[in-house]
Amino acid sequence: MPAFTVTVAGGIARVVLDLPGEPVNKITRGVREELDSLLNRLGADQQVRAAVLLSGKPDTFIAGADIDEFVALRSQGEARELVRGGQALINRIPALGKPVVAAIHGACLGGGLEAALACTYRVATDHPKTSIGLPEVQLGIIPAAGGCQRLPRLIGLRGALDLILAGKTLPAARAFRAGIVDELVHPAILERVALEAARRLAEGWRPRRPAGGLAGWLLDRTALGRALVLRMAERQVLKQTRGHYPAPLAALRAIGHGLAHGMEAGLDMEAALFAELAVGEVSRNLVRIFFATTALKKDPGVAGDAAPPRLVNGVAVVGAGFMGAGIGGVAVTQAGVDVRLRDTDATRVAKGLAAARGIVGDRLKRRRITKYEHRRLDALLSGGTGWEGFRRADLVIEAVFEDLAVKHAVFRELEAVVRDECLIASNTSTIPIARIAEAMRRPERVLGMHFFSPVDRMPLLEVIVTDRTASWATVTATAFGRRMGKTVIVVRDCPGFWVNRILAPYLNEAGRLLEEGVSMEALDAAMVRFGFPVGPITLLDEVGLDVAEKSSHVLHDAFGDRLAPMDGIQRLVESGRLGRKNGRGFYRYEGGKRRGPDPEVANLVAARSAREVAPEDVEARMVYAMLNEAARAVDEKVVRSPRDGDIGAVFGIGYPAFRGGPLRYVDALGPAQVVERLEHLERSYGPRFAAAPALRRMAESGARFHAAR
Repeated sequence: MPAFTVTVAGGIARVVLDLPGEPVNKITRGVREELDSLLNRLGADQQVRAAVLLSGKPDTFIAGADIDEFVALRSQGEARELVRGGQALINRIPALGKPVVAAIHGACLGGGLEAALACTYRVATDHPKTSIGLPEVQLGIIPAAGGCQRLPRLIGLRGALDLILAGKTLPAARAFRAGIVDELVHPAILERVALEAARRLAEGWRPRRPAGGLAGWLLDRTALGRALVLRMAERQVLKQTRGHYPAPLAALRAIGHGLAHGMEAGLDMEAALFAELAVGEVSRNLVRIFFATTALKKDPGVAGDAAPPRLVNGVAVVGAGFMGAGIGGVAVTQAGVDVRLRDTDATRVAKGLAAARGIVGDRLKRRRITKYEHRRLDALLSGGTGWEGFRRADLVIEAVFEDLAVKHAVFRELEAVVRDECLIASNTSTIPIARIAEAMRRPERVLGMHFFSPVDRMPLLEVIVTDRTASWATVTATAFGRRMGKTVIVVRDCPGFWVNRILAPYLNEAGRLLEEGVSMEALDAAMVRFGFPVGPITLLDEVGLDVAEKSSHVLHDAFGDRLAPMDGIQRLVESGRLGRKNGRGFYRYEGGKRRGPDPEVANLVAARSAREVAPEDVEARMVYAMLNEAARAVDEKVVRSPRDGDIGAVFGIGYPAFRGGPLRYVDALGPAQVVERLEHLERSYGPRFAAAPALRRMAESGARFHAAR
């Protein structure tokens, strides 16, 4: 069955792409071969004066290249050959000698946008599902079918860099303002407007595009201006990526080379750089993360046949503090449900509602919603100090203080006021859910929904299930988490769950190094060099020292001396140092900005004079403490698969994505090498570094966490 259908009327060819057997259009080998033949026919047909390219899919124009073909590449030669073939095909669109109009509705990404850029004119719908972008750098590669060449020539260098270097995806309205799209229309008239544009183009009309003013011309269209822009962009990329992600730098090279030496030279450079990146380990790891997150979107959260999730139309949140307000705000903006906030103090309720409305308002400010949508969503938020509205809730999320007695009291009251079919979740970060559910008559409807702070920016949600949690509860919480825009992993109930369990030894080791006299700046710098977005000391300040201290006791009680916290954490909290939130932590803060290390911290943590700790041991002690605990937790089946474990670490604590996650990193190093390094650390620093039994078994058998791909 062909992917393309063509009808001709009035000299205009109507070309519809509808890839058989696939939910979205993508550029496969078969599509490329069919398009090549189709362009031959259109070029030779004297009756055809212009063409319009449309999609037969409801919500996708072209989603990009077939990633499975990309993953199958095994050499730079194969990669280069694939790209050069794609470039030659895309180049045939402008060389057709007849105008081609792209009629865009739905996702127009990667190779799909590169095909559209090769067209003469682009019309897009103003529908929310229409998105336009070149996200290749997020997979560790670059746009290599002409995207690095055509986009700067169309909208100017600065606009193109903004899109390509960050792998941004724009809504249609922003793409129109940027100059990528020539016309923006309602979906109902897309085809009519595109056909009319094709007729005008066939009759000799040419669109006039804005030049961007004198400053734009100087920076985007002159050699000196371009050199300045490229140099500044390179500096910014290195600052943000610290050289760990080569794709943005490669994109800069391809763009700069093409602008300096012409389109054909630029395409050659695109192909060469793509070939290097495509078979590199960074790209491989980023693609693995992409496949993993895609698979998680379809995972119901339970094994075997799962009942469909129950519908959630109303959410109630107990606790209107920072986390509760964040949960409520995201539930409104992303899921569009009624949200009721409850707290015991009216002032806290008012502050919580203001914070939740701030999240909705931010969507309006960023032009992600209209002012009418803003009013509708804002009206879904309400709050109070009583239990009014909880009877209507399909899901209640508790977000109160991390104290088991407090949570028991809340859950007993909750069970008396909600309906029997209501799902009840706790946002606890460390307390086992089974302990919390002891207060309930029906523990099967209780689970954990552990969000990460700040809720509106952190992408992960841990759904924590006990041995008694019903499967309907798991699938309902998992599905609703996705409605909230989260990547969801299901985790077995245990102290610390997955993310905080593997994070604790990392932070504990940072605390010990601090007590041994290693400076907090050195500790942070070491882990930023490793690839974390922030170092462990900064992270403790961000999390809150009071939260960290409370969590550390739970984990220490559960796992013994292996997870013993630094001695000074309690003294820091008792001295009033809570971290960034009160301006006093390991670092000092003024006006919300960090001002430098607090000199009194050294005395409070009883830091000794700096002993000789080898720089490589500073990094290794923190990194291998986490790897070792991750191996233990996987062996205990805390996560359902190594895939979930790596995704949880990358999205929950910012584990370096280019390394693939802690379990993928163990595979890359080799379990035998990891065990050998842990043995060295155990001899030097104590039994907490004793290698996990799972790692020893893997070292002996040659096993890996992940199957090779």
